[in-house]
Amino acid sequence: MLRQTIISPLLYTREGPVFFLWQILDIFHDFVFLRCNFVFFLFSSDLIQTTKVSQQISLTVVELGENITLHCPVPEKEDKFYWYKQSLGHMAQTVAAVIVKQITITEQFKDPRFTVKKEEAQYLLTIRNVSKEDEATYFCQTGTTYSLTSGSGTFLAVNDQNQEKHVYVKQSPETASVQLGDPMTLQCSLLSKNKETRVQCPGEHSVHWFRAGSGGSHPGIIYTQRNRSDEEEERSCVYSLSKTIQDSSDSGTYYCAVVTCGEILFGEGTKVETKCGSELDPVFLVLGVLLACCVTVIAILIFYINQRKVCKHCKGMFTIFSFQLCLSDPNLKV
Repeated sequence: MLRQTIISPLLYTREGPVFFLWQILDIFHDFVFLRCNFVFFLFSSDLIQTTKVSQQISLTVVELGENITLHCPVPEKEDKFYWYKQSLGHMAQTVAAVIVKQITITEQFKDPRFTVKKEEAQYLLTIRNVSKEDEATYFCQTGTTYSLTSGSGTFLAVNDQNQEKHVYVKQSPETASVQLGDPMTLQCSLLSKNKETRVQCPGEHSVHWFRAGSGGSHPGIIYTQRNRSDEEEERSCVYSLSKTIQDSSDSGTYYCAVVTCGEILFGEGTKVETKCGSELDPVFLVLGVLLACCVTVIAILIFYINQRKVCKHCKGMFTIFSFQLCLSDPNLKV
């Protein structure tokens, strides 16, 4: 018994087998923990990668008090769907959710003006009697719990014709013809109708650019480079958009939209056309005409020289033929 009392504590010293076994278990625990974290990281990364986001945002302008219906196509097998509203400068708000084919409108939007329904392979969001508070970007999201796809959004702009406006937006130039690969710069100015009143320039985040394709497609939103200059003499705020024209799809009409005093003001638009090739330099044009003239003169000279050679050959043959006739018939006069 005394021997056991003396020997047992040795099992738990640094040289003992229990301590050695404990170290092995601790290393194994750390290895398993790291492997689990690594597998979870890979699994989480895979979930994140399956989420797709569409960057296309179209522009829809409606008059105050009108009704508008927004469309969002969805696959048949998707079991979750969401409509979102995102006002300028605010976080996105959930308008409605569809879970297992059950449509639920959130508490904030439980208003008879908002209705959501499904028709064939799309969900429709209808807003009746549109007000200025409805002005925002609306977009949808569909998919499963682990894979959601954001559909193309629509910026809903509400125009109030009865509201008196003290400022207006002017774009320049009215038209632009740009060669493919060249940069272009468009300007958007916020002007005051009263020359004595200075315009209070809104923040840089309050200026947006939209492009309507040349094929009649819906305008798509483009964000500026946030360049701004205040012109004291003009009583205006000037914003610019710099863009390189890559291909013909960049052509169309570019609109500037300025958010100020709780409303959105649009410019008249700048029509941008693309050129496939550079214009002919007048110097090259003159050189081309001179080259054509030289080629024509050389061709005429070659033709004239060849004709003279043929005539001389014919004259020589006629002389030999006449001499032979004279020899055969001395009475023949040539």
